[in-house]
Amino acid sequence: MLLDTASLYFRAYFGVPDSVRAPDGTPVNAVRGLLDFIDRLVKDHRPDHLVACMDADWRPHWRVELIPSYKAHRVAEERPAGPDEEEVPDTLSPQVPVIEAVLDALGIARVGVAGYEADDVIGTYTARATGPVDIVTGDRDLYQLVDDARGVRVLYPVKGVGTLNLVDEAALREKYGVDGGGYADLALLRGDPSDGLPGVPGIGEKTAAKLLAEFGDLAGIQAAVDDPKAKLTPTQRKRLTEAAPYLAVAPKVVRVADDVPLPDTGTALPHGPRDAGALDALAVRWGLGGSLQRLLTTLTT
Repeated sequence: MLLDTASLYFRAYFGVPDSVRAPDGTPVNAVRGLLDFIDRLVKDHRPDHLVACMDADWRPHWRVELIPSYKAHRVAEERPAGPDEEEVPDTLSPQVPVIEAVLDALGIARVGVAGYEADDVIGTYTARATGPVDIVTGDRDLYQLVDDARGVRVLYPVKGVGTLNLVDEAALREKYGVDGGGYADLALLRGDPSDGLPGVPGIGEKTAAKLLAEFGDLAGIQAAVDDPKAKLTPTQRKRLTEAAPYLAVAPKVVRVADDVPLPDTGTALPHGPRDAGALDALAVRWGLGGSLQRLLTTLTT
């Protein structure tokens, strides 16, 4: 089981009231919400391995070089010497180090790799997996990894952290008309304002799905643009021709990496805390109460 950790703690932050606070009054709603989420996931799915995948760089320079608008609207401060600072709610940022410390003390593998997003870490673990994989994320970008033949599916939270949609290839075909392998092509044609991806002007989700059904994949669509006999409307041909520079670089930006240099980290689901003393101190300092105790009980039973 691979957790898109930032996606989940953002959801926890907005799903749990900020009246949930530490003894000193500091909000810990994202911390406790994420612990409750992990507890539910482990109870319901009992994974053999669990990895909290992190954004070591939420806006990698190599993606920005290809498409400068990539996540540009979410930049709080540009930093030439390292990852740009992301615009994050004031009361969420201080909770992230607490989340990291608690995961480490629990012994839940926490993996981020410099120069890569959590999506890329997830993509690499998925590519290397020899058995089924559950990816837990609120980010549709990871639908591209869904693969029934390999047992790769996405668990997508739809209501707080308690209700999950199970996304397999049948679900993708029903909603988008593509399978996992075609989702990245659909996404780059359609564009995604939340990630600053322009897409091809005038080609929305339904048109993109029809083009992919007709021509197979992005390469097939691009070949059709150069084939006067291909069934493209003059407007579609014009739009795709004008978007050629974008389409030349978009695949590398939109498709998650599968060759990230992962650290040699044990990923087995822990059955007890790695550092009980540190965990006790964190529980007292941050008032983690029932959320932490429930997860510990789940891990040890």
